[in-house]
Amino acid sequence: MEVLRSSVQTITHNLPEPIPSLLTSLIGPQCYKTLFIDLSLTDASCLKFAISKALGTGILLVSSVVKIPQLLKLLSSQSAAGISFTSYLLETVAYLVSLAYNVRMEWPFSTYGETALIGAQNVAIATAVLHFSGRTVAAGLFVAALAILGAGLFDERIVSADLLGTLMAGAGVLGVASKAPQIWTVWKEGGTGQLSAFAVFNYLAGSLSRIFTTLQEVDDKVILYGYIAGFVLNAILAAQMVYYWKSPQTANHAGEIGKKPEKIAMGSSTSTQVKPKTPTTRRRG
Repeated sequence: MEVLRSSVQTITHNLPEPIPSLLTSLIGPQCYKTLFIDLSLTDASCLKFAISKALGTGILLVSSVVKIPQLLKLLSSQSAAGISFTSYLLETVAYLVSLAYNVRMEWPFSTYGETALIGAQNVAIATAVLHFSGRTVAAGLFVAALAILGAGLFDERIVSADLLGTLMAGAGVLGVASKAPQIWTVWKEGGTGQLSAFAVFNYLAGSLSRIFTTLQEVDDKVILYGYIAGFVLNAILAAQMVYYWKSPQTANHAGEIGKKPEKIAMGSSTSTQVKPKTPTTRRRG
């Protein structure tokens, strides 16, 4: 065991820049020394903090593309079937309030950064849903309204810290409520339509990870309870995705995740094909 420890330390003591600087900025000099220089895994606080930072960074990386498959499905199908605009509207507003709150509270970006990345993707998807539903003018008004709301939330002269705290509590409820229209739409239509399986299952994993990172790095019960409630509803949506996986009202999820779609028999024909007549070469006489 000591030989292995010595071999690993040879690597960790000679990490090329900027890796040591990045790790130090993420977990701090003390935890960097404990975990990477001394290779001590007995410091529970440093270990949990490092795991939290790793999860937070992973969430940021995944969130930068988590809804791209959903957007691509919309653009390729030219259809908004199975997607609730109300759900995206509520979630986007909740994310905008949450982003402003976290920025103004100066919490670590790794604990909330996905709200900005997913929020931007939500705007694109919601706009596409309106466009493919024949409401292009409403799509423009939607984007303009979000821009005005965002400008007010980030300006202390317009929205005070106390008011923003109250709005954040409401945003937690709003974010949770945003899942309800989508759950209802799936149930009503008997399938998930153009809803992206990749986005749904990544949301589920992300919300669970956020519970851990919030417990480790953010002493804010409002944010924590919001993530817990969001995880429960994400779990319901994921369960619907599994239940309706082969529904006729569900788009090709197998193809979306790289599997070959199953062929569904649409019926068989018992008729025989009549061959066309060909000219005869027999001489008449």
